[in-house]
Amino acid sequence: MIATFTVETRGPACHDITGKVAGWLREEGAREGVLTLMVRHTSCSLLIQENADPDVQTDLLGWLDRIAPSANDPAMAWLRHRDEGPDDMPAHLKAAVLPVSLQVPVTAGRMMLGTWQGIYLVEHRRAPHRRQIAAAFQGT
Repeated sequence: MIATFTVETRGPACHDITGKVAGWLREEGAREGVLTLMVRHTSCSLLIQENADPDVQTDLLGWLDRIAPSANDPAMAWLRHRDEGPDDMPAHLKAAVLPVSLQVPVTAGRMMLGTWQGIYLVEHRRAPHRRQIAAAFQGT
């Protein structure tokens, strides 16, 4: 089974896609196997992270800004790729640190995520984007 999910973003944020993915697995009758997700862009990421306390996502985005601030920051004067704005190359750096693909085991039609885990598309760019996530389920 293969699908593509679209996520509309409006600046840096963690977008919970767990429900969307779980719904697709249910609709397709997935039982036992492995789910693979891959974001089809180079300036956003996928992440399995805590879904109970929104401060986790806020702190994560703050940490990412500390390790890769805007190209306008004097500490980033060494950056050469600036054609698409001051957030572009830092977004690529953030996507290089976080995963762009995930694998999740599925049993009895449900992803084997932990109690406090959710799947997120992490947007690194400031402008709105329409992000695509390719999904493949391989049953056993």
